[in-house]
Amino acid sequence: MKFRALLRSSAALWTTPVWGGIIAFYFFYALHLQDPYEEVIAGPLWAGQQVAIALDYFYAFAYAITLGLATWEGGRLKRDRVWDLAPSRARWRVAGQALVPAAGAGWAILLLPVVMRLVETRLLPTPAAVLPLVMGMGIVCAYAVLGCVLGHLAPRVIAAPFGSVATFYVIAKTSTYSDPVWPRHVSGQLSTSIAFGEYYSAVTVLVPLLVATAVAAAVAAWWSRGPRRVPLRILATAAALGTVVVSARTASGWGVVDGPVSAGHASAHCTGTAPRVCMAESGGAIERLDDVQAEVTGSLEKLRAAGVDVTVPSTVTDGLLYERTRTRPRSTTSTWWLPLTAQAEAASPGSRITGVRYAILLSAVTFPCSFPAMIDPGGSNAWIINRDAAVLWAAYTIDAQEPFLRWRADEYAQFANGPEVLAKVRERAAKGRALPTAAQRTAWFEQEKAKACRQMPKRPDGSGATTGSQGAES
Repeated sequence: MKFRALLRSSAALWTTPVWGGIIAFYFFYALHLQDPYEEVIAGPLWAGQQVAIALDYFYAFAYAITLGLATWEGGRLKRDRVWDLAPSRARWRVAGQALVPAAGAGWAILLLPVVMRLVETRLLPTPAAVLPLVMGMGIVCAYAVLGCVLGHLAPRVIAAPFGSVATFYVIAKTSTYSDPVWPRHVSGQLSTSIAFGEYYSAVTVLVPLLVATAVAAAVAAWWSRGPRRVPLRILATAAALGTVVVSARTASGWGVVDGPVSAGHASAHCTGTAPRVCMAESGGAIERLDDVQAEVTGSLEKLRAAGVDVTVPSTVTDGLLYERTRTRPRSTTSTWWLPLTAQAEAASPGSRITGVRYAILLSAVTFPCSFPAMIDPGGSNAWIINRDAAVLWAAYTIDAQEPFLRWRADEYAQFANGPEVLAKVRERAAKGRALPTAAQRTAWFEQEKAKACRQMPKRPDGSGATTGSQGAES
Protein backbone atom coordinates (compact mmCIF):
# COMPACT_ATOMS: atom_id res chain seq x y z
CA MET A 1 0.00 0.00 0.00
CA LYS A 2 1.30 3.45 -0.91
CA PHE A 3 2.07 5.73 1.99
CA ARG A 4 -0.55 8.33 1.02
CA ALA A 5 -3.27 5.71 0.92
CA LEU A 6 -1.99 4.21 4.15
CA LEU A 7 -2.12 7.60 5.86
CA ARG A 8 -5.64 8.35 4.63
CA SER A 9 -6.93 5.09 6.02
CA SER A 10 -5.05 5.36 9.33
CA ALA A 11 -6.65 6.32 12.63
CA ALA A 12 -3.64 8.61 13.21
CA LEU A 13 -5.02 11.03 10.62
CA TRP A 14 -8.57 11.39 11.88
CA THR A 15 -7.42 11.58 15.51
CA THR A 16 -5.03 14.44 14.71
CA PRO A 17 -7.30 17.04 16.36
CA VAL A 18 -7.05 15.04 19.61
CA TRP A 19 -3.31 14.63 19.93
CA GLY A 20 -2.64 17.91 18.12
CA GLY A 21 -4.85 19.67 20.66
CA ILE A 22 -2.92 18.01 23.49
CA ILE A 23 0.34 19.36 22.10
CA ALA A 24 -1.07 22.88 21.70
CA PHE A 25 -2.70 22.99 25.14
CA TYR A 26 0.21 21.62 27.16
CA PHE A 27 2.82 23.63 25.28
CA PHE A 28 1.14 27.03 25.20
CA TYR A 29 -0.66 26.79 28.54
CA ALA A 30 0.66 24.18 30.93
CA LEU A 31 4.31 24.51 29.92
CA HIS A 32 4.20 28.28 30.45
CA LEU A 33 1.98 28.27 33.53
CA GLN A 34 4.90 28.01 35.94
CA ASP A 35 7.50 29.78 33.80
CA PRO A 36 6.07 32.67 31.73
CA TYR A 37 7.61 33.40 28.36
CA GLU A 38 9.50 36.44 29.63
CA GLU A 39 11.19 34.38 32.34
CA VAL A 40 11.98 31.53 29.95
CA ILE A 41 13.88 33.65 27.44
CA ALA A 42 15.59 35.69 30.18
CA GLY A 43 17.87 32.73 30.87
CA PRO A 44 19.99 31.06 31.76
CA LEU A 45 19.32 29.04 28.62
CA TRP A 46 20.69 25.56 28.08
CA ALA A 47 19.53 23.31 25.24
CA GLY A 48 19.67 20.08 27.25
CA GLN A 49 17.59 21.61 30.02
CA GLN A 50 15.01 23.09 27.65
CA VAL A 51 14.60 19.78 25.78
CA ALA A 52 14.00 17.99 29.09
CA ILE A 53 11.44 20.59 30.18
CA ALA A 54 9.60 20.42 26.85
CA LEU A 55 9.35 16.63 26.94
CA ASP A 56 8.26 16.31 30.55
CA TYR A 57 4.55 16.78 29.84
CA PHE A 58 4.44 14.63 26.73
CA TYR A 59 6.06 11.25 27.43
CA ALA A 60 2.91 9.64 28.84
CA PHE A 61 0.70 11.11 26.10
CA ALA A 62 3.02 9.92 23.33
CA TYR A 63 3.16 6.34 24.63
CA ALA A 64 -0.56 6.16 25.40
CA ILE A 65 -1.75 7.54 22.06
CA THR A 66 0.73 5.41 20.13
CA LEU A 67 -0.49 2.28 21.87
CA GLY A 68 -4.14 3.19 21.23
CA LEU A 69 -3.56 3.91 17.54
CA ALA A 70 -1.44 0.78 17.09
CA THR A 71 -4.10 -1.32 18.82
CA TRP A 72 -6.68 0.03 16.39
CA GLU A 73 -4.49 -0.73 13.39
CA GLY A 74 -3.65 -4.20 14.69
CA GLY A 75 -7.34 -4.94 15.13
CA ARG A 76 -8.03 -3.76 11.61
CA LEU A 77 -5.34 -6.08 10.22
CA LYS A 78 -7.03 -8.95 12.01
CA ARG A 79 -10.51 -7.91 10.88
CA ASP A 80 -9.44 -7.58 7.25
CA ARG A 81 -7.71 -10.99 7.41
CA VAL A 82 -4.56 -9.52 5.90
CA TRP A 83 -2.54 -12.59 6.82
CA ASP A 84 -4.87 -14.82 4.80
CA LEU A 85 -4.78 -12.49 1.80
CA ALA A 86 -1.00 -12.30 1.72
CA PRO A 87 0.31 -15.45 3.44
CA SER A 88 3.70 -15.23 1.75
CA ARG A 89 4.56 -11.82 3.21
CA ALA A 90 6.34 -11.68 6.54
CA ARG A 91 4.05 -10.64 9.37
CA TRP A 92 6.51 -8.09 10.72
CA ARG A 93 6.74 -6.32 7.36
CA VAL A 94 2.98 -6.04 6.99
CA ALA A 95 2.55 -4.90 10.59
CA GLY A 96 5.49 -2.49 10.36
CA GLN A 97 3.98 -0.76 7.35
CA ALA A 98 0.58 -0.46 9.02
CA LEU A 99 2.11 0.95 12.21
CA VAL A 100 4.07 3.79 10.56
CA PRO A 101 1.27 6.38 11.02
CA ALA A 102 0.72 5.36 14.65
CA ALA A 103 4.41 5.63 15.46
CA GLY A 104 4.56 8.88 13.49
CA ALA A 105 1.85 10.38 15.70
CA GLY A 106 3.79 9.40 18.81
CA TRP A 107 6.94 10.89 17.37
CA ALA A 108 5.13 14.12 16.54
CA ILE A 109 3.85 14.42 20.12
CA LEU A 110 7.46 14.37 21.33
CA LEU A 111 9.19 16.14 18.46
CA LEU A 112 6.92 19.17 17.98
CA PRO A 113 7.17 20.51 21.56
CA VAL A 114 10.95 20.17 21.46
CA VAL A 115 11.21 22.03 18.15
CA MET A 116 8.85 24.76 19.35
CA ARG A 117 10.77 25.16 22.61
CA LEU A 118 14.10 25.44 20.83
CA VAL A 119 12.67 27.98 18.40
CA GLU A 120 11.18 29.90 21.30
CA THR A 121 14.50 30.04 23.15
CA ARG A 122 16.60 30.37 19.98
CA LEU A 123 18.84 27.50 20.97
CA LEU A 124 20.62 25.01 18.73
CA PRO A 125 20.45 21.42 19.99
CA THR A 126 23.50 19.21 20.35
CA PRO A 127 23.44 15.41 19.96
CA ALA A 128 23.67 15.00 23.73
CA ALA A 129 20.81 17.47 24.30
CA VAL A 130 18.36 15.43 22.20
CA LEU A 131 19.17 12.07 23.81
CA PRO A 132 15.88 12.04 25.78
CA LEU A 133 14.00 12.75 22.54
CA VAL A 134 15.71 9.83 20.82
CA MET A 135 14.90 7.64 23.82
CA GLY A 136 11.24 8.63 23.71
CA MET A 137 10.98 8.00 19.98
CA GLY A 138 12.48 4.54 20.46
CA ILE A 139 10.01 3.74 23.23
CA VAL A 140 7.16 4.94 21.00
CA CYS A 141 8.15 2.22 18.50
CA ALA A 142 8.06 -0.35 21.30
CA TYR A 143 4.53 0.74 22.27
CA ALA A 144 3.48 0.51 18.64
CA VAL A 145 4.50 -3.17 18.66
CA LEU A 146 2.66 -3.78 21.94
CA GLY A 147 -0.45 -2.09 20.58
CA CYS A 148 -0.45 -4.11 17.38
CA VAL A 149 -0.33 -7.37 19.32
CA LEU A 150 -3.04 -6.15 21.69
CA GLY A 151 -5.26 -5.37 18.69
CA HIS A 152 -4.97 -9.00 17.61
CA LEU A 153 -5.80 -10.37 21.05
CA ALA A 154 -8.76 -8.19 22.06
CA PRO A 155 -11.58 -6.27 20.35
CA ARG A 156 -10.06 -3.01 19.18
CA VAL A 157 -13.12 -0.93 20.10
CA ILE A 158 -12.50 -1.83 23.75
CA ALA A 159 -8.75 -2.45 23.80
CA ALA A 160 -7.69 0.79 22.08
CA PRO A 161 -9.26 3.32 24.50
CA PHE A 162 -8.71 1.22 27.61
CA GLY A 163 -5.12 0.47 26.63
CA SER A 164 -4.43 4.16 26.09
CA VAL A 165 -5.91 5.20 29.42
CA ALA A 166 -4.11 2.41 31.30
CA THR A 167 -0.77 3.28 29.68
CA PHE A 168 -1.14 6.96 30.49
CA TYR A 169 -2.06 6.22 34.09
CA VAL A 170 0.79 3.78 34.65
CA ILE A 171 3.44 6.05 33.11
CA ALA A 172 2.19 9.16 34.89
CA LYS A 173 1.84 7.29 38.19
CA THR A 174 5.49 6.23 38.23
CA SER A 175 6.50 9.87 38.76
CA THR A 176 5.04 9.63 42.28
CA TYR A 177 7.04 6.57 43.33
CA SER A 178 9.69 6.96 45.99
CA ASP A 179 9.79 3.45 47.49
CA PRO A 180 10.76 1.60 45.41
CA VAL A 181 12.35 4.28 43.29
CA TRP A 182 13.28 2.23 40.22
CA PRO A 183 9.86 2.44 38.44
CA ARG A 184 10.44 6.19 38.10
CA HIS A 185 13.58 5.55 36.09
CA VAL A 186 12.58 2.59 33.89
CA SER A 187 9.12 3.69 32.74
CA GLY A 188 10.27 6.11 30.03
CA GLN A 189 9.03 9.18 31.94
CA LEU A 190 12.41 10.62 32.88
CA SER A 191 12.32 11.77 36.50
CA THR A 192 15.88 13.04 36.55
CA SER A 193 16.08 16.82 36.52
CA ILE A 194 18.60 18.61 34.32
CA ALA A 195 20.40 21.75 35.44
CA PHE A 196 22.34 24.30 33.43
CA GLY A 197 25.41 22.75 31.82
CA GLU A 198 24.19 19.16 32.28
CA TYR A 199 23.20 16.32 29.97
CA TYR A 200 21.64 12.99 30.76
CA SER A 201 24.22 10.26 31.12
CA ALA A 202 23.92 7.44 28.61
CA VAL A 203 22.72 4.97 31.25
CA THR A 204 19.85 7.27 32.26
CA VAL A 205 18.26 7.11 28.81
CA LEU A 206 19.38 3.59 27.92
CA VAL A 207 17.71 1.91 30.91
CA PRO A 208 14.08 2.80 30.00
CA LEU A 209 14.75 2.30 26.29
CA LEU A 210 16.19 -1.19 26.83
CA VAL A 211 13.31 -2.20 29.13
CA ALA A 212 10.64 -1.10 26.63
CA THR A 213 12.48 -2.68 23.68
CA ALA A 214 13.05 -5.98 25.48
CA VAL A 215 9.42 -6.27 26.57
CA ALA A 216 8.15 -5.39 23.08
CA ALA A 217 10.53 -7.92 21.51
CA ALA A 218 9.29 -10.67 23.87
CA VAL A 219 5.65 -9.88 23.09
CA ALA A 220 6.39 -9.85 19.35
CA ALA A 221 8.18 -13.21 19.66
CA TRP A 222 5.11 -14.81 21.23
CA TRP A 223 2.96 -13.35 18.47
CA SER A 224 5.26 -14.49 15.67
CA ARG A 225 4.90 -17.65 13.62
CA GLY A 226 7.48 -19.93 12.09
CA PRO A 227 9.32 -23.21 12.62
CA ARG A 228 11.66 -21.75 15.26
CA ARG A 229 9.11 -19.78 17.20
CA VAL A 230 9.42 -21.85 20.41
CA PRO A 231 13.17 -21.27 21.02
CA LEU A 232 12.71 -17.66 19.87
CA ARG A 233 9.97 -17.12 22.46
CA ILE A 234 12.06 -18.66 25.23
CA LEU A 235 15.09 -16.60 24.32
CA ALA A 236 13.13 -13.33 24.03
CA THR A 237 11.32 -13.92 27.32
CA ALA A 238 14.55 -14.69 29.16
CA ALA A 239 16.20 -11.60 27.66
CA ALA A 240 13.27 -9.40 28.67
CA LEU A 241 13.24 -10.70 32.25
CA GLY A 242 16.99 -10.28 32.55
CA THR A 243 16.85 -6.75 31.14
CA VAL A 244 14.07 -5.71 33.53
CA VAL A 245 15.86 -7.18 36.57
CA VAL A 246 19.24 -5.63 35.72
CA SER A 247 17.65 -2.28 34.89
CA ALA A 248 15.64 -2.26 38.11
CA ARG A 249 18.72 -3.08 40.19
CA THR A 250 20.69 -0.37 38.40
CA ALA A 251 18.02 2.29 38.88
CA SER A 252 17.26 1.35 42.48
CA GLY A 253 20.47 3.08 43.54
CA TRP A 254 19.51 6.40 41.96
CA GLY A 255 17.86 9.29 43.75
CA VAL A 256 14.19 10.19 43.40
CA VAL A 257 14.90 12.91 40.84
CA ASP A 258 18.65 12.44 40.59
CA GLY A 259 19.64 9.81 38.10
CA PRO A 260 23.12 9.93 36.55
CA VAL A 261 23.92 13.17 34.71
CA SER A 262 27.04 14.57 33.11
CA ALA A 263 27.82 18.14 34.21
CA GLY A 264 30.11 20.98 33.22
CA HIS A 265 29.37 21.15 29.49
CA ALA A 266 28.41 24.83 29.23
CA SER A 267 30.88 27.17 27.54
CA ALA A 268 32.52 29.95 29.53
CA HIS A 269 34.17 33.22 28.59
CA CYS A 270 37.07 34.49 30.69
CA THR A 271 38.85 37.78 31.17
CA GLY A 272 41.66 39.23 33.25
CA THR A 273 44.51 37.66 35.15
CA ALA A 274 45.26 37.14 38.85
CA PRO A 275 42.52 36.25 39.15
CA ARG A 276 41.10 35.17 35.82
CA VAL A 277 37.30 35.56 35.97
CA CYS A 278 35.09 33.20 33.95
CA MET A 279 31.30 33.35 33.39
CA ALA A 280 28.83 31.19 31.50
CA GLU A 281 28.40 32.45 27.94
CA SER A 282 24.69 31.59 27.76
CA GLY A 283 23.88 32.39 31.37
CA GLY A 284 22.15 35.65 30.57
CA ALA A 285 24.65 38.04 32.19
CA ILE A 286 27.80 37.61 30.12
CA GLU A 287 27.58 41.25 29.01
CA ARG A 288 28.51 42.22 32.58
CA LEU A 289 31.67 40.13 32.67
CA ASP A 290 33.93 43.19 32.80
CA ASP A 291 31.89 44.63 35.68
CA VAL A 292 32.10 41.32 37.55
CA GLN A 293 35.84 41.13 36.97
CA ALA A 294 36.25 44.66 38.31
CA GLU A 295 34.25 43.78 41.42
CA VAL A 296 36.33 40.66 42.04
CA THR A 297 39.74 42.28 41.64
CA GLY A 298 38.69 45.45 43.46
CA SER A 299 37.33 43.54 46.44
CA LEU A 300 40.46 41.42 46.76
CA GLU A 301 42.72 44.47 46.53
CA LYS A 302 40.75 46.31 49.22
CA LEU A 303 40.79 43.34 51.58
CA ARG A 304 44.53 42.88 51.18
CA ALA A 305 45.10 46.60 51.65
CA ALA A 306 43.10 46.44 54.89
CA GLY A 307 45.37 43.69 56.20
CA VAL A 308 43.16 40.67 55.54
CA ASP A 309 45.36 37.68 54.74
CA VAL A 310 43.82 36.69 51.42
CA THR A 311 45.33 34.09 49.12
CA VAL A 312 44.35 35.43 45.71
CA PRO A 313 43.08 32.57 43.53
CA SER A 314 44.28 32.11 39.99
CA THR A 315 40.70 31.67 38.74
CA VAL A 316 37.27 32.75 39.92
CA THR A 317 34.71 30.64 38.06
CA ASP A 318 30.97 31.03 37.67
CA GLY A 319 29.05 28.54 39.82
CA LEU A 320 26.37 28.40 37.12
CA LEU A 321 28.70 26.22 35.05
CA TYR A 322 28.04 23.55 37.68
CA GLU A 323 24.66 24.78 38.83
CA ARG A 324 23.95 21.95 41.25
CA THR A 325 26.21 21.85 44.29
CA ARG A 326 26.45 18.05 44.23
CA THR A 327 28.12 18.10 40.80
CA ARG A 328 30.26 21.20 41.35
CA PRO A 329 33.96 20.86 42.14
CA ARG A 330 34.93 22.15 45.57
CA SER A 331 36.61 25.55 45.76
CA THR A 332 40.35 25.42 46.33
CA THR A 333 42.95 28.05 47.11
CA SER A 334 43.62 28.39 43.38
CA THR A 335 40.04 28.15 42.06
CA TRP A 336 36.94 29.69 43.61
CA TRP A 337 33.44 28.77 42.48
CA LEU A 338 31.12 31.72 43.06
CA PRO A 339 27.55 32.61 41.91
CA LEU A 340 28.74 35.27 39.45
CA THR A 341 25.89 35.08 36.95
CA ALA A 342 23.21 34.88 39.65
CA GLN A 343 24.57 37.96 41.40
CA ALA A 344 25.05 39.89 38.15
CA GLU A 345 21.47 39.18 37.11
CA ALA A 346 20.16 40.25 40.51
CA ALA A 347 21.84 43.65 40.24
CA SER A 348 20.15 46.52 38.44
CA PRO A 349 21.58 47.34 34.99
CA GLY A 350 24.43 49.81 35.31
CA SER A 351 24.67 49.47 39.08
CA ARG A 352 27.47 47.94 41.13
CA ILE A 353 27.17 44.22 41.76
CA THR A 354 27.06 44.01 45.54
CA GLY A 355 26.38 40.27 45.47
CA VAL A 356 29.75 39.54 43.86
CA ARG A 357 31.57 41.49 46.57
CA TYR A 358 29.58 39.57 49.19
CA ALA A 359 30.55 36.24 47.60
CA ILE A 360 34.19 37.32 47.59
CA LEU A 361 33.89 38.22 51.27
CA LEU A 362 32.63 34.78 52.28
CA SER A 363 35.44 33.05 50.40
CA ALA A 364 38.25 35.44 51.33
CA VAL A 365 37.71 35.77 55.10
CA THR A 366 38.93 32.52 56.65
CA PHE A 367 39.35 31.37 60.25
CA PRO A 368 41.84 29.04 61.93
CA CYS A 369 38.90 26.85 62.95
CA SER A 370 35.59 25.69 61.52
CA PHE A 371 32.16 26.64 62.78
CA PRO A 372 28.88 24.70 62.87
CA ALA A 373 26.88 24.84 59.66
CA MET A 374 23.72 25.49 61.71
CA ILE A 375 23.24 27.64 64.78
CA ASP A 376 22.11 25.69 67.84
CA PRO A 377 19.66 27.98 69.70
CA GLY A 378 20.04 25.88 72.85
CA GLY A 379 23.83 25.57 72.79
CA SER A 380 26.77 27.81 73.53
CA ASN A 381 26.97 30.44 70.83
CA ALA A 382 29.24 33.08 72.36
CA TRP A 383 31.58 32.66 69.40
CA ILE A 384 28.98 34.11 67.02
CA ILE A 385 29.47 37.72 68.11
CA ASN A 386 33.25 37.68 67.66
CA ARG A 387 33.12 35.81 64.39
CA ASP A 388 30.40 37.97 62.84
CA ALA A 389 32.00 41.19 64.11
CA ALA A 390 35.23 40.24 62.32
CA VAL A 391 33.42 39.41 59.09
CA LEU A 392 31.28 42.55 59.31
CA TRP A 393 34.44 44.64 59.69
CA ALA A 394 35.80 43.07 56.50
CA ALA A 395 32.43 43.54 54.78
CA TYR A 396 32.57 47.30 55.43
CA THR A 397 35.98 47.33 53.79
CA ILE A 398 34.50 46.27 50.44
CA ASP A 399 31.01 47.76 50.90
CA ALA A 400 29.31 44.35 51.26
CA GLN A 401 27.85 44.90 54.71
CA GLU A 402 24.20 45.11 53.66
CA PRO A 403 23.81 41.54 52.29
CA PHE A 404 25.87 40.20 55.18
CA LEU A 405 23.69 41.92 57.79
CA ARG A 406 20.50 40.71 56.06
CA TRP A 407 21.78 37.13 56.14
CA ARG A 408 22.80 37.28 59.80
CA ALA A 409 19.56 38.98 60.84
CA ASP A 410 17.68 36.00 59.39
CA GLU A 411 19.94 33.63 61.30
CA TYR A 412 19.58 35.56 64.56
CA ALA A 413 15.80 35.29 64.30
CA GLN A 414 16.22 31.85 65.90
CA PHE A 415 17.20 33.57 69.16
CA ALA A 416 14.82 35.30 71.54
CA ASN A 417 17.38 38.10 71.84
CA GLY A 418 18.21 38.20 68.13
CA PRO A 419 18.08 42.02 67.81
CA GLU A 420 20.41 42.37 70.80
CA VAL A 421 22.91 39.95 69.23
CA LEU A 422 22.85 41.92 65.98
CA ALA A 423 23.34 45.19 67.88
CA LYS A 424 26.32 43.71 69.72
CA VAL A 425 27.89 42.55 66.44
CA ARG A 426 27.45 46.02 64.97
CA GLU A 427 28.95 47.61 68.08
CA ARG A 428 32.07 45.44 68.07
CA ALA A 429 32.63 45.95 64.33
CA ALA A 430 32.26 49.71 64.80
CA LYS A 431 34.94 49.66 67.51
CA GLY A 432 37.31 47.90 65.17
CA ARG A 433 36.67 50.38 62.40
CA ALA A 434 37.15 53.33 64.80
CA LEU A 435 40.71 52.38 65.75
CA PRO A 436 43.14 55.14 64.76
CA THR A 437 45.64 53.26 62.58
CA ALA A 438 45.44 50.58 59.94
CA ALA A 439 47.79 48.36 61.94
CA GLN A 440 45.53 48.55 64.99
CA ARG A 441 42.46 47.73 62.91
CA THR A 442 44.19 44.71 61.36
CA ALA A 443 45.36 43.53 64.80
CA TRP A 444 41.82 43.87 66.13
CA PHE A 445 40.49 41.79 63.20
CA GLU A 446 42.94 38.97 63.91
CA GLN A 447 42.14 39.09 67.63
CA GLU A 448 38.42 38.78 66.94
CA LYS A 449 39.01 35.71 64.80
CA ALA A 450 41.13 34.13 67.53
CA LYS A 451 38.51 34.90 70.20
CA ALA A 452 35.77 33.32 68.08
CA CYS A 453 37.75 30.11 67.79
CA ARG A 454 38.61 30.02 71.50
CA GLN A 455 34.93 30.27 72.40
CA MET A 456 33.93 27.40 70.15
CA PRO A 457 32.36 24.61 72.27
CA LYS A 458 34.32 21.38 72.44
CA ARG A 459 33.12 18.37 70.50
CA PRO A 460 31.73 15.37 72.38
CA ASP A 461 35.10 13.64 72.00
CA GLY A 462 36.83 16.62 73.60
CA SER A 463 38.60 17.71 70.43
CA GLY A 464 38.58 21.21 69.04
CA ALA A 465 37.51 22.48 65.65
CA THR A 466 39.60 22.06 62.53
CA THR A 467 40.64 24.61 59.99
CA GLY A 468 37.75 25.97 57.97
CA SER A 469 36.34 29.10 56.41
CA GLN A 470 33.41 31.42 56.76
CA GLY A 471 32.46 30.72 53.18
CA ALA A 472 31.67 27.09 54.00
CA GLU A 473 28.62 28.21 55.93
CA SER A 474 26.88 30.03 53.13
